[in-house]
Formats: sequence, C-alpha cells, structure tokens
Amino acid sequence: MTTATPPQAHPARPAPAAKRVLLASPRGWCAGVDRAVAAVEKALELYGAPVYVRHEIVHNKYVVQTLERKGAIFVEQTEEVPEGSIVVLSAHGVAPTVHAEAAERKLATIDATCPLVTKVHKEAIRYANQDYDILLIGHEGHEEVIGTCGEAPDRITLVDGPVDAANVEVRDESKVVWLSQTTLSVDETMETVDALKTRFPNLLSPPSDDICYATQNRQIAVKKLAEDAQLVIVVGSRNSSNSQRMVEAALGAGADTAYLVDCADEIDEAWLQDVTTVGLTSGASAPEVLVDGVLEWLVKRGYSDVETVKTADESVTFSLPKELRRNLRTQPGNDPTAGQP
Repeated sequence: MTTATPPQAHPARPAPAAKRVLLASPRGWCAGVDRAVAAVEKALELYGAPVYVRHEIVHNKYVVQTLERKGAIFVEQTEEVPEGSIVVLSAHGVAPTVHAEAAERKLATIDATCPLVTKVHKEAIRYANQDYDILLIGHEGHEEVIGTCGEAPDRITLVDGPVDAANVEVRDESKVVWLSQTTLSVDETMETVDALKTRFPNLLSPPSDDICYATQNRQIAVKKLAEDAQLVIVVGSRNSSNSQRMVEAALGAGADTAYLVDCADEIDEAWLQDVTTVGLTSGASAPEVLVDGVLEWLVKRGYSDVETVKTADESVTFSLPKELRRNLRTQPGNDPTAGQP
C-alpha cells in the first residue's frame, strides 16, 4: 500500500518593502531668508512697484520669480538702478563700495543682509583694525565672500578648501585669524582650519562659529536621513551654496544617491528604481511649497508613508531691516515718497 507524500510547503514570499519618505526637520527657510523675502514684500506694500533688488534676494529661482511677479526688479549692479529709486540689498551682504555707489546715485537703500553675515563683516573689520591677516574660508565668486572681502580687501585672503591652504602667505604668523562664509560644509570647513593650523600654529579662531545655525542644523538633519535612505532629494536651486553642501553631506553620510532639484518637475523617475526609502529635505532658501510639491509627486508613486525625522528645534527670528521698521510706523495712507528710507 502506498501513501501519498504530502505536498511540500513553499516558503512564504517576503512582503514587498513599504515605500516611505523620511522628511527632515528642520528644513527650508532660515530666519535670514525669511527676513530678506519679507523685506522685499513689505517694501512693495509700502512704496509700490517697482522696487529694485541688487542681486537675487536669496538663491532660489522660485522665490525670485514670485517676487518679480509682484513688482520686484532684480539687477546685478547698482548702476542699473535708476537714480532716486528704492533698492533692497540681498541677504548675502555687500561691500562698503556698494553702499557708496548707492549714496552717489541717491538711492533709498533697504539693507536685507542676514544678521549672521553682518556678524562676519564686523569681525573682519575688527581684526583688520587690529592689523591681523584674515584667512576667509569660502568659495571664490560667491556674493557673500565678495561682500566680506570688501570690508578689508588689503587684509583678507580667500582660502577655498583644504588644498588651497598650502598656498596661503601671511605677513606675520603670530597675527592670523580665520573667518568663514556662513553657508559652508561644517566638515570641510574644519578640514580647512586644520590644514591652516598645521601651517600657522598660532592661528586665531573667531569668537563664535561663523557657519550659520540653519546651515549646520540642515546638514545634521540630512546626515540623519542618509543613514536609512537610499535616495536623498534636496530641494533648492543650483546657485544655493547651502543646498549644494547638503547633497554632499548626504552622500558623505551613506546615501546611495542624492540630488538637488528646484522642484518636483526635475525629478527623474529612474532615480526610484529599487528605492524603498527616500529622504527629503530642502535648503535654507527653498520655500515649503516646493517640498509639498515633491511630497505629492512621491505619494503618487507609492511613497505614501511619510515619517518626520527631527534633529533640532529652531526658534530664531530676525526683525525687519531698520529702514522698514521706521517707515512702518507711518500711516499707510500717506504719500509713499514721504516715507522712503
């Protein structure tokens, strides 16, 4: 008598991994960007269009285009602003020569320089007055670097990364101090500082960290995402230094891939192949509406599980530029020309 052999049970197939998004917190606009954008909007409200803005108020294409639709006119040089007009100076700061040019053209200036950039300017002035050689760590050609160098052009040497440290020459090795652009990679900046200290053991550090709180917080947050995300998407424009540094930080922290996009339209679906976890964040000059657009794009492709990864609380706020605060005290019905800065 034969007995039937019971069928072999097949091992259960693993359930497909759930697609998810890790959403960084903090992300997006910092206090300096919020202040600068609000300055342009408030100037348009108080004085009417057009209001001129010297350089992009912040490095974000969407923000610039939105303000243009409201009546802002962006220019690269002070001489492009008609005499007697209102001009807002961008969050990146400008050299003293720009203020002089504006005065010569009788421009009503609203200085929207980020207070953290202003702090670096004041440090540069103070150390130059004390006859220090100042080694400014930053990226050549960036507007913030141009503005800071303009405060003490005879005393400041730009150092663009650790390799560049080998080329630095100073007058007196006992009187050397380093400062930095506010939107750099924290890790690369400290590598550059270490390289400079090897050459100049007496190198003085600034009294407080020059890299802004928001830049540091966003880099820490994106590194946390990269621990679990195969793909990291950073929302921000390509001319945004802090956004570019976040992509670098994500790759350095273990993400398989990381991309910088202005908006959801720039995402390539091929990036999602074999990706179950996407990390999402945004640079300090990117508005939240663009992050929302990317989230909607991802949800439509199955990434409906969204988890916030919080690494810091931010409560920093900056008041509007003094020129606007003064004029906001006037009656809104007054002749706008009577309240110009």
